[in-house]
Order: sequence, then C-alpha cells, then structure tokens
Amino acid sequence: MDIPNRRAFLSTAAAAVATQARPILGANDRVNLAVVGLGGRGANHMDEWVKQPNSRVAALCDVNQEAQERGQARVEKAQGQKPKVYGDMRQLFADKDVDVVSFATPNHWHALGAIWACQAGKDVYAEKPACHNIWEGWKMVEAARKYKRIVQVGSQGRSLKHKIHAMQLLKEGVVGKIHLAKGLCYKRRRSIGHTPDQPAPPGVNWDMFLGPAPLRPFSVNRFKYNWHWFWDTGNGDIGNQGVHEMDMCRWGMNDAGFPKSVVSTGGKFAYQDDQETPNTQLATFDYGDFQIVFEVRGLITGDEGGLPRRGEHTIGNIYYGSEGYMVVDVGGFQVYKGDKIQKVMDEKPAEPEWTPAPHMANLLQAVRSRNPKDLNTDVEAGVLSASLCHLANISYRVGRKLTWDQANKQFVNDAEANRLISRDYRKPYAVPEKV
Repeated sequence: MDIPNRRAFLSTAAAAVATQARPILGANDRVNLAVVGLGGRGANHMDEWVKQPNSRVAALCDVNQEAQERGQARVEKAQGQKPKVYGDMRQLFADKDVDVVSFATPNHWHALGAIWACQAGKDVYAEKPACHNIWEGWKMVEAARKYKRIVQVGSQGRSLKHKIHAMQLLKEGVVGKIHLAKGLCYKRRRSIGHTPDQPAPPGVNWDMFLGPAPLRPFSVNRFKYNWHWFWDTGNGDIGNQGVHEMDMCRWGMNDAGFPKSVVSTGGKFAYQDDQETPNTQLATFDYGDFQIVFEVRGLITGDEGGLPRRGEHTIGNIYYGSEGYMVVDVGGFQVYKGDKIQKVMDEKPAEPEWTPAPHMANLLQAVRSRNPKDLNTDVEAGVLSASLCHLANISYRVGRKLTWDQANKQFVNDAEANRLISRDYRKPYAVPEKV
C-alpha cells in the first residue's frame, strides 16, 4: 500500500478543513468517532465510546494488523456495526465520515496525530500526557486554535464529581491559603527484564509505530506497554500515571502555569533491565509564594500523609494550607483541620476513578456547542500539566536545578536543557513549525 508523503498530505488536509468540518451538531445528531491505537487503553476507548448516546465508532486505526482485527470484532459485537479499519492514521483523516479522532497511541504520537487531525478538520480526544515534549505541546494548542477544533486531553479527573467538589472547596479556602500541593505516584512497577532486538512480527508496521522517534531495532520491551520506560517514546511514570496527579496539583493551585524554577533528582534503583526512565523521582517546582512537589516511587513503599495504600499503590494528592490540609484520591477526599489534625470532612466518589465516560460525554457536549470553554480539560490545560512533567524530566536528565524564562519560553543560560524542550523528529513524521 502506498503511503502519501507528508507534504502532499498537509496540502490536501488544509483544503479539506472547509469541506470536512461539520456545522454545529444538534443534541440528536450522531457523532462518528475513530479510535487510533488499539492496545490496552485503546480497548477502553472503544468500550466507552460505543456506550455514549448518539455516537458511533465508525473507524479504527493501528499499526498492528492483529490489533485491527481484534478491535473491529470488539466494536462490531458491542454496537452491531463493523467499523472501517486503517493501518495509517493519515488515510483515516481523509475519511469524511469521521467527526472525532480518539487517540490512545504511545506518548510520542499524541501531538503529531492531534495536529494532523486538526488540519483535516477533525475534533480530538487525546490521551494523557498531551504531548511528548514541551515544544510540540505548544504546536498542538496552535493547531486547535487555528483550525477551530475541539481538543480534549484525557485528564479525566476534571470530570469526576468528587474531585470537582474538592477543588471548589480549596478555592473557597477550606484549608486556608495553600502553600504546597503534593502529587504522589507510588505505583508498584516490577522489572521489565531484557528483551533482544529481533525482526518486527508479521503484520506490525514498526516504522509507523516509531513515527517521530529515532529508528531503532524492534524489541518486545520497546513495543507493548513498556515503551513508557524509554525516552524515545515515553516519559516515565511521572508522565504516565503521574500526569493525572500533576494535573490535580495545578488545578488545586488555580491552574498554575510554568514555575520560576524546577529541580528533580532520583534514579533507576534495584533493577538491572532495559528501562531508561527513573523508578524513583522527586521534583520541586518553585512558584514564589507556593510550591508543587511531585514524587514517583515504583519500588515497594507504603502510604503517606493520610493517602491510603490501595492494593500495591499509593496515588493521589495532598494540599497543605495555613489551617489544615486536604487529601484527594480514588476513594474520595478528606479534610483535616487544626493542630490536632481533626478530620472535618470525608466525601466518597460518585463514580470509579478509572472511568473516562464523564470526560468523553463532556467532549461530545463541546463538539456540539463548538465552544472550547465547555471542555473540562481543553488542550491548553492538558499541555501545561504535561509540561510540568517534562520540566521535571529535563532537570533529572541534565542533573541540576533549572530556572525557567517564561517570556522567552526557555531555560536561563542552559543550552543542554533547552535542547530537550523539543526533539529531533524523524521525517516524514515531524511536527511542523507552522501548523
């Protein structure tokens, strides 16, 4: 199958915007969705989208033929209609029947895929983290605004009722003036071991999987899920599970933007395996009158600060104020006040933490209204939360504290760190300077 080159695609995609973009949809108009990336999270996307009222999964895309076939059978069984299947997302974007593209790809594809979709007149649901690096996140925002697209990032906590209530209480001063927001990602991770380089399995388009990333030999560890732990394709656990809690940190601090400085330390301890990213990491973001602190622990650990250990994990947020503190996680939120640390509030969740259903419904609402302000996690908010994870990783990788110059969107007097704001893209899978 011939794959159109990027220049040809972009020229046709720009022209297609006017013809493919639908007018405002009514409440009873059906939204046709496509899911790109059909692995574990992609399966969750398929299952949830078919449940949304007045929506249909019209198309699927994956670089793995086996995943395509499984996904097609899964959707057909759930909705009674067989979706179209593509192996190249660029061909999917040319499908005029598709209104919204839902991305569950590895991190390194989120930004470029979303930009291409916007250029083709599609609205977007992009899994977290919004982007693989800071620079391409800004380009996502530019594309969404230029092509007037609705782009929701999968930080689903912003659509959960108990978290919305908790953030409103913080804003009202339930624990006084907050001076520290802490995010915890104590998610137990075992060694991934070693897997050898080998030919890509039949039916897997390894070139397309790598996309913007450097060309590497196929290895099982670089493919299914464990791509999270390689810098080429993932961002470690701070950018995987952790970005949810980083988003909560920002949200609780009035949607804080870029900090004055960042310092992050840690390492990959205990294991000798293929993983590149740290399994233990501590990051501090200085905003002047408050701080955000984030901690990753993949090894055996316990609970902290009232956040319980659930199964093998302790994951959530703590907000420290002048009058007490609040703890927020999957099980709800609790408020503790005064020197005696008295529990004065304990609210349980109305829905399970993992479900993206309310977040997906929120996207469909905005698709019909054509108003990005209706989104609970517009692309700009998602990019900011991902960017804090990237700032921490850059500090960790260069091994020093970094000062951020927001006016010039770069680090102060640090060429090595500034090179990590973006990446060297592998053509033709390059995020364009002009979107």
